[in-house]
Amino acid sequence: MKKLLMASAATALIAGAAAADDVKIGVILGFTGPIESLTPAMAGGAELAMKEVSDSGKFMGGSTVTPVRADSTCVDAAAATAAAERLITSDGVKGIMGADCSGVTGAVLSNVAVPNGVVMISPSATSPGLSTVEDQGMFFRTSPSDARQGQVMAEVLIEQGYKSAALTYANNDYGKGLSDSIASAFKALGGEITVTTSHELGKADYSAEVGTLASGGGDILIVAGYVDQGGPDIIRTSIDTGAFDVFALPDGMIGAALEDNFGDEIEGSIGTVPGSEAADSSMVVKMVAETGADATGPYIGESYDAAALIMLAMQAAGSTDSADYAAKIMDVANAPGEMIKPGELGKALEILAAGGEIDYVGATAVELIGGGEAAGGYREIVINGGKITTAKYR
Repeated sequence: MKKLLMASAATALIAGAAAADDVKIGVILGFTGPIESLTPAMAGGAELAMKEVSDSGKFMGGSTVTPVRADSTCVDAAAATAAAERLITSDGVKGIMGADCSGVTGAVLSNVAVPNGVVMISPSATSPGLSTVEDQGMFFRTSPSDARQGQVMAEVLIEQGYKSAALTYANNDYGKGLSDSIASAFKALGGEITVTTSHELGKADYSAEVGTLASGGGDILIVAGYVDQGGPDIIRTSIDTGAFDVFALPDGMIGAALEDNFGDEIEGSIGTVPGSEAADSSMVVKMVAETGADATGPYIGESYDAAALIMLAMQAAGSTDSADYAAKIMDVANAPGEMIKPGELGKALEILAAGGEIDYVGATAVELIGGGEAAGGYREIVINGGKITTAKYR
């Protein structure tokens, strides 16, 4: 797949040099809503990659890259669709880094990206349903599907000795897909889901939901929700009423707000978040933290990688038109080719300009399979001393 004729690449890039320009890339994330504490750092990761490419002077004949932010809200499909439309029609973006939450990502993809033929790479939309969505080859993601996360969470629960669990999930595509995946995998390993209930976001009182969960019993409560809305209130109500004191927390619940809100009140609670022992996002996280953003949450490296893949694919195609570069994304992401790590985007651009091949490893050990799915691993976390700590990688 990765056979670029050197002469063709040179011709394309000579043409690009004559038309050096400022290329706009959309960054659509939930800057308001239930994960708003996580998204500034995610945006920072993507924008770090864009700055690195611009500063190299080696992109598309000297072109620069400018990020354009838009608010997906994470949960309001209509607002996300309108925001994405503005990115394309008013701002003229040539690709979209995002969206973040699965429901709004599906809406933006179906209503905006596919009809307009614009590439989207999500760093965090993990619903299994997105694996089979009709995307016309325009959608990719740098985080693995929750079909995998459900299996990992079930394995962690069983290995930690939990035989039964109550389960609550955010009432949307992300929550429902993840809930189904966890429940199915846990049951297959011999575990028992005592009761399952959904919860709406932004309610003032979750005592009814917690009462239902408590009535079923269980060794642990699985909260497949969001760290800024709904999820913390369910945990707080559970603790205050004595319903549960230990929790299993998937990726949407992992962030500094968890430590700030609960500390050692949830000591021993467990969780899962995308991550690989082979990955090294330390440089990206450090540089994002230096901007003042809270870089303790997930998907920062995945955001850097999503933006990087868009720009590297453009360079490989010698074009910023999605119709031209979409087919190059799988090529630059996978072997064969020279391995490219964070901070080496200028080097990658040079190789592609010379007609060579790259294998973009990036911050998260990127490997794309199937129709653009990430074949990633997971980091098992445990709350120890009131802090989110890494137990191991899976």
